[in-house]
Amino acid sequence: MEYAFGDLPKGKRNLITDVPGVKVGHKTLADGDVQTGVTAVLPHGGDLFHEKCIAACHVVNGFGKSAGLMQIREMGSIETPILLTNTLSVGTAYTACVRYTMERAPRMGREEATVNPVVAECNDGYLSDIRALRVTEQDVFDAIAAAGEDFALGAAGAGRGMGCYQFKGGIGSASRICGLGGRSFTVGALLLTNFGRAPDLVLAGDPVGKRAARAAEAPPGSCIMLLATDAPLSSRQLERCCRRAQSGLARTGGVTSTGSGEVALMFSTANRLTGAPFQTFEFASDDALTPVFRAVTEAVEEGIARSLFAAETVTGRDGHTRRALRELL
Repeated sequence: MEYAFGDLPKGKRNLITDVPGVKVGHKTLADGDVQTGVTAVLPHGGDLFHEKCIAACHVVNGFGKSAGLMQIREMGSIETPILLTNTLSVGTAYTACVRYTMERAPRMGREEATVNPVVAECNDGYLSDIRALRVTEQDVFDAIAAAGEDFALGAAGAGRGMGCYQFKGGIGSASRICGLGGRSFTVGALLLTNFGRAPDLVLAGDPVGKRAARAAEAPPGSCIMLLATDAPLSSRQLERCCRRAQSGLARTGGVTSTGSGEVALMFSTANRLTGAPFQTFEFASDDALTPVFRAVTEAVEEGIARSLFAAETVTGRDGHTRRALRELL
């Protein structure tokens, strides 16, 4: 069955990389009880530390261990690749991001300020032996080096061990083209999906979860919602967009529980912050943002669905299995 998510046109690839300059790379670890990995999102291919992207974040429910969000909320910018991994590998990814930046910014931490690595996580401990701490700094470097415009969805990178609505989830992505002030812009979403109960799953209004086979009761989970756009938006406006990501989550049946970690983070590639004392930027009017809100909602909704459609069945720790939704429909 084909599902249609929303009304806006999709980008060329229907991926977050439809936003010009954005690239994504994975390093996947699939070895018996270890089913995990790293996903890296590069906002642009230049010097991120000295040419920062305007950004914002919104915490829907804060049961999570992400790094870097506090400074994004304070300063309104991103200065590193955005890294996704499992909960207990946040520290490793953080250190790797520091090393990555030091190689490219020799004055960082001395004549210049220290770097703010951005790392987000979900707990893949059902399918992967999370206590093994198998993610290494080299895995992070490999994910960054693999970044490109095309990348795998489903059980890849950080999504390898994740489950969505008690089926196999992981990495999802989608994009939308929207009009703003008579011009066209792209909004892209990348999701790390690890949440939900099977009976709650709804795809484009179809209560799929009620028809598909159900597993045991699911523990609280998380969803990381990364958003990108080439529209010229301020940090405050990007935060408004981040709050609309929850609308896309809810369209699929998501209910944020007390022990879940839902985080939205969005950046714009339209302007870059440098060390200049004064900079002049063009920003959209708040009155014109409704199409962007719709694009965010549609891209998040379809991105979650694509994380399900793309994933294959994975068996990991102690024989635990998450089955692919497409095998059950």
